Amino acid sequence: MKLQNPHDKFFKATLGNTSTARDFLTNYLPPNIMAIIDLDTLESQKDSFIDEELRESFSDLLFKATINKEEGYLYFLFEHKSYPSRDIAFQLLKYMLEIWNTKTDKKNTHQLAVIIPLVIYHGKEDWNIKTNFRGMIHNYEKLPVDMQVFIPDYKYLLYDISGFSDEEIKGAVITRTMMLVMRDIYVKDPTTFLETFDKVTRLIKELEDKKTGLEYFRTLLKYVYSAKPDLTQDDHNIMIKKVKTTYPEGSEEAMTLAELFREEG
Repeated sequence: MKLQNPHDKFFKATLGNTSTARDFLTNYLPPNIMAIIDLDTLESQKDSFIDEELRESFSDLLFKATINKEEGYLYFLFEHKSYPSRDIAFQLLKYMLEIWNTKTDKKNTHQLAVIIPLVIYHGKEDWNIKTNFRGMIHNYEKLPVDMQVFIPDYKYLLYDISGFSDEEIKGAVITRTMMLVMRDIYVKDPTTFLETFDKVTRLIKELEDKKTGLEYFRTLLKYVYSAKPDLTQDDHNIMIKKVKTTYPEGSEEAMTLAELFREEG
């Protein structure tokens, strides 16, 4: 039952759903960018560009959409380490090049599509890394302008959700659930996490489609039990008690999964 690489599986199970990705983009993209993206054309792509040795640290999702009336792409890179990678801009550039190679080869064209890179992070440390590629070039700012023009540059959109307040977390039920849980999965204070667990349980109860709600609740529980090994038996008991009160439909699921994870140690 215990998930291997639970952050990856939870991220993809949630944001890999096109309707959830559309909701995330609607609520978190800057308005000037949203204005030129036709989210009705958003379409999930099966491609993944993460190197095998980095799969424990990163996950990615690629979506195609009409951007500025042309075919374009939105690329999500989720860093699920507890600290930010210094070379994230370099990694992203490699993945963007691979996307261009893959997509242009299929279309037999030399015209490159727009790619909007988005980085989602939820680690313990604050993100204190520049969000553009030139920030990786040693002493870039000291170079003459005539030299700077020879250096490629781009910027990525950063969502450091570890610093988001409850009020800053927006969107539909599943989007908010994902953001709240990923924000607090690393917190050491069990009381804080149990309060968050209660919030997301209440959110899931709001879903009109009860079958979808129960399925996502199961996904959520498997993520929590797998990604948060510091929860004690008492914490699990409190969680089950909260579920019985707040979301009785999911109480049997919570007890069953808790017992299975206990047996696995």
